[in-house]
Amino acid sequence: MSFTRRQALIAGAGFASGALLPSFASAKPIIKLPSDIAKRDAATITAVRTSSPVVALTFDDGPHPRNTPRLLDMLRERRLKATFYVIGNRVKTWPQIARRIADEGHEIGNHSWSHPDLSRFSDAAVLREIDATTMAIWNATGRPPVTFRPPYGSFTRRQRGWLNGQRNLPTILWSVDPADWRRPGASVVAQRILRHSHQGAIILSHDIHRGTIDAMPRVLDGLAGRGLRFVTVSQILGWPTWQTRRFARATS
Repeated sequence: MSFTRRQALIAGAGFASGALLPSFASAKPIIKLPSDIAKRDAATITAVRTSSPVVALTFDDGPHPRNTPRLLDMLRERRLKATFYVIGNRVKTWPQIARRIADEGHEIGNHSWSHPDLSRFSDAAVLREIDATTMAIWNATGRPPVTFRPPYGSFTRRQRGWLNGQRNLPTILWSVDPADWRRPGASVVAQRILRHSHQGAIILSHDIHRGTIDAMPRVLDGLAGRGLRFVTVSQILGWPTWQTRRFARATS
């Protein structure tokens, strides 16, 4: 199978992978977030119908100099994997933490450079935010992200399809939201995640909040106790793990 130029572009300044991204026939939206994703489309994923008892635990807005390492310790102790949707300017500030995330087998996704409401941005400005973040992740880890999560989940249907075409980055939203950004306390965060998580769920959380990290032992042990296994976003989509993909700069 040969690449077209557009198929070879994955994020940022352009990175070619050893295989085309697979189709999204198995992905089915579970919740209405935002409202225009009621109709399924290949560029938007909130949860995945899976035949095995797996969930994808995701963390937004990091890396954080104290909370993220503490979370990584918890995950390493339990031999669990997660996906981190990082902000580019924070990766530039703490590249060693991003490197640790990747080195310990977790996945890193693109969450923009400065966390703006991208639905209000021009296409060119959106690409500047996303491409700068991809380059920061590439510089820190030696590989680019293969999925994107918009800040606040705010990205129009047109933008989601356009970005998937321009950078081969599907938009990953979520099916479980504990509203931990409101800082309700560790007990409430844990209770909400445990109550609403289901097979195939993509769970939203934020590693910049101490209360969220405090909730994680109960969350991790509780979900595992139900027989749910933790996988990365790539894995729940049926893709190769992020660390096994081969990337190189695409040439013009």
